[in-house]
Amino acid sequence: MTARSVIKTSPLVARTASIAEQVAAVHATDVDAKSRFPDETFAALRAAGLLSAAVPQACGGDGAGMLELGAQCAALAEGCGASGMVLAMHHIQVACIARHAGGSAYFERYLRDRLVERQHLIASITSENGTFGDTRSSVCAVAVDGERMSLEKDATTVSYGAHADAQLVTCRRDADAAASDQVMVLFERDQYSLQQTGTWDTLGMRGTCSPGAKFAGRGAADQILPVPYADISAQTMVPYSHILWSALWSGIAADAIGRAAAFVRAEARRKPGTVPANATRLARAHVELQAMRHNWEACAIEFDEIAREDAAAAREELGTMRWALKLNHLKMACSEMGPRLCHEALQIIGIMGYKNDSKFSVGRHYRDLLSGALMVSNERIAAKSASMLLVFKDE
Repeated sequence: MTARSVIKTSPLVARTASIAEQVAAVHATDVDAKSRFPDETFAALRAAGLLSAAVPQACGGDGAGMLELGAQCAALAEGCGASGMVLAMHHIQVACIARHAGGSAYFERYLRDRLVERQHLIASITSENGTFGDTRSSVCAVAVDGERMSLEKDATTVSYGAHADAQLVTCRRDADAAASDQVMVLFERDQYSLQQTGTWDTLGMRGTCSPGAKFAGRGAADQILPVPYADISAQTMVPYSHILWSALWSGIAADAIGRAAAFVRAEARRKPGTVPANATRLARAHVELQAMRHNWEACAIEFDEIAREDAAAAREELGTMRWALKLNHLKMACSEMGPRLCHEALQIIGIMGYKNDSKFSVGRHYRDLLSGALMVSNERIAAKSASMLLVFKDE
């Protein structure tokens, strides 16, 4: 089956698209204007059992692959970009647990009882004051005392932290570990506190509600994922982040181009028998939108193929320079193409796209898409790619 047929026949994507149209899109303007969490959308996703899409079928979830998850995030982002981003980040955390639990009884119970049965929403805390945006470095360290552990972290951003049911936190393995010797620890809501240290008055993605906060948590030692974060990052965190983010950016761009198309069609109806001058510009925008979609879909399909290989072969492939460069290229391409497409939509629509109170408005879309190049800075990614390309030979 082709990517399009998989996406079109997916009940998971269809249910999400319905919520995007009937709930997320209805509240998107208010969510953005008030910089508030999209509560209505996530209540609907919970009621539909869609927050366990990434949970393996063996634990009662949908067991959705990357292509299906990406299509789900894109569909939701067409209605509300912030909602699509929160869903993507939730799926990333779920995948980290599901793919690296190492047979842990605690994490298997968590997947079944909290994620599938109760539809919990998981946030993450990977940023930290003192690391200058490097998520592969930590200042804080988890302290283990017998069967118990504790952790404190001063985070620069905690995405939708106040609205989540759990936090997945990166930190050093212990007080003597190097900054890059990290682990991930899961804390459930009654095990931690968040003391907000900043505000979230941003240009876009306002509904993700991500101010800085000081985190303090205590729990059982078996809530530490048994796999080093270096492996989790390479095999799950980075590929899921870059592919799902790219997918949702394509969803936001698709809605902006859809508004431009509706505007052009309205122009054509006013002048029957003529092709509006801006229709050619719309045609060119669709070329880039198709390229953007095909880019993330191709990476998602390849990831799903790798994931079906035996564990050792999959780990080896996901750790290659070839795969790292492919993900870097995807993230940079889609995060930069999104704003360009929205700019094209604005030029096609004109003043009605510029006005916030217009049905053709693309202001929110534009502002949301501008965040893409900043989420793990494209300059940082380009620098890493540059160093790899000095020695990489494409075979």
